[in-house]
Amino acid sequence: MELVFRGTNTVAGIDHLMHLHGYSFYVVGSGFGNFDKDKDPLNYNLVDPPLMETIAVPRNGWIAIRFKANNPGVWFMHCHFERHVSRGMGMVFIVRNGRSRDAKILPLPPDMPRC
Repeated sequence: MELVFRGTNTVAGIDHLMHLHGYSFYVVGSGFGNFDKDKDPLNYNLVDPPLMETIAVPRNGWIAIRFKANNPGVWFMHCHFERHVSRGMGMVFIVRNGRSRDAKILPLPPDMPRC
C-alpha cells in the first residue's frame, strides 16, 4: 500500500499526527507544497526509509508512506487529535487473509468463551 497524506489547504492549517494500528510503515517521501504524482515519487527514499507507526504530516506539506498489507484484520488509521477523528480524519483498512500461513487470522481456540 502507498498512501500520500497532504496537509495543504487554502486556510491556515496545523501538523496532523497520523497513526496506523496493526502495522508499522515506511516513510518514503515528504515535501512542502502540493504533492506532484509525476515528479515527487522520483525522489522517494526506497533504500533505507525510516520505519514508523505515527507520523506528523506537516502543515502545507505532504508525507508518503508504504506498508505491506499482510496482517489480516480491521485496522484503524487516524489523526491523533481527537476532534479531527470526529470530523472525518479516520479510516479503516479491512485486510483479508493472505495465501501464506502467517498471513491468516488464526482460528479461535476451542475453549474461547462466547460473547
